[in-house]
Amino acid sequence: MNDLHTKTAHELHGLLGKKAISATELTRALIERNQAAEPLVQAFITPTPEIALAEATRVDARLHAGEPVTPLAGVPLAYKDNICTAGVRTTCASKMLANFVPPYDATAVAKLKATGAVMLGKLNMDEFALGASTENSAFFPSRNPWDRNRVPGGSSGGAAAAVAAGEVVYALGSDTGGSVRQPAAFCGIVGLKPTYGAVSRYGVVSVASSLDQVGTLTRDVRDCALVLNAICGQDPLDSTSAPVEHPDYTALLGQPVTGWRIGIPKEYLGAELDPQVRAILENAVKVLTGLGAEVAECSLPHTEYSLPVYSLITAAEVSSNLARYDGVRFGLRVEEADLETMFRKTRAAGFGPEVKRRILLGTHILSAGYYEAYYLEALKVRTLIRRDFDQVFRRFDLLLSPTSPTVAFKFGERSTDTLETDRSGVYTLAANLAGIPAISVNGGFAAGLPVGVQFMGKPFAEPQLLQVAYAFEQATQGHRPLPDLGV
Repeated sequence: MNDLHTKTAHELHGLLGKKAISATELTRALIERNQAAEPLVQAFITPTPEIALAEATRVDARLHAGEPVTPLAGVPLAYKDNICTAGVRTTCASKMLANFVPPYDATAVAKLKATGAVMLGKLNMDEFALGASTENSAFFPSRNPWDRNRVPGGSSGGAAAAVAAGEVVYALGSDTGGSVRQPAAFCGIVGLKPTYGAVSRYGVVSVASSLDQVGTLTRDVRDCALVLNAICGQDPLDSTSAPVEHPDYTALLGQPVTGWRIGIPKEYLGAELDPQVRAILENAVKVLTGLGAEVAECSLPHTEYSLPVYSLITAAEVSSNLARYDGVRFGLRVEEADLETMFRKTRAAGFGPEVKRRILLGTHILSAGYYEAYYLEALKVRTLIRRDFDQVFRRFDLLLSPTSPTVAFKFGERSTDTLETDRSGVYTLAANLAGIPAISVNGGFAAGLPVGVQFMGKPFAEPQLLQVAYAFEQATQGHRPLPDLGV
């Protein structure tokens, strides 16, 4: 079969179960796809074809012996390069960690290994997950498979581009303020940020610890549910993971959404919303109404403060978390005779301009005289943002919004204006601040470019979120088109 790279994980599981293909054949097909597509997309920092083939061989042995296998066994994936993988370098797309090889796996990686998943490598990103385009990678930018003159989004841009281009079947990323959902929207795939605490953060390089969350990037909603089944759950190695029971996230897929109350926050319909994106959202409302849902306008009055609150909290936590990169414990070290010069030159050489900007801002925010005025005030407004969601979820089952106010922008279009780049995530930030789950699915196309629509739910309402996303996806078939790379 020469179209294996176009298939979903659940379709491939069926083929593996019927022995129509082997895991090794599938893995070789994806490796060949990578060799053809990677010069055009540049999604990978570290390919691991040898590891993938070894893992596929083990799955084939189990299949040959007639042993039962999980839905993800033998299915190739890759990880955003801030998720630790034992024996495989984890760079965070930074010169600071260019040669860092973790001695352990992140919990999410360990769980997927236990399912028999096949790792094809580590994926490009904005340096230390700070950015929305992958233009901040210390190595190279990844390109959007739908238009290679445009960004794939960020910071999980390499992951979204790899899935959309058929280089991997699915990927894991991280979402601090929309870093899974925005690139998913730009690349026309499904991106889920689970509830804060639903998936262990152990082994994910910390940037903004109160916001970071492991997320999934898949070709359709059913794959999203299968991956979430594999990685969710409380972890004793992560004190922020929640002690809650996790259901089978595929159980409600295909169930009707008749009578569901879905709200559209009016604050997400401002002047910054591109008319073409608005048209896609309006069509989504028609689709949901046709499915029997009730859609009405609602309000999240403090959401207008999401961007400044996010910027302040992120900068403060970045400053604290990145203090460990000092040339002493691990990572880059610029040798100098005295300690202070070594610190200064190591951090100057190891960090890129965007990371430095956030560290400087965060250090200022946390300094004496400014901590109360900025950081504590931001935390208070964050509470108000969360309360807005609590209030609106008393009336509505879910919320609907655009994922991004525009389609993917061109390279260089916003790289000199960090605030303008951050605004591409203005509709995704609030979900991280409130800790609620949110999913982006492809809503359609504007001038040949994908447009994402976002559903947000109550804490730990992932089953309902996936249910409505699946119903919408099946009604629109927006997940079916794949970009033509000409290879």
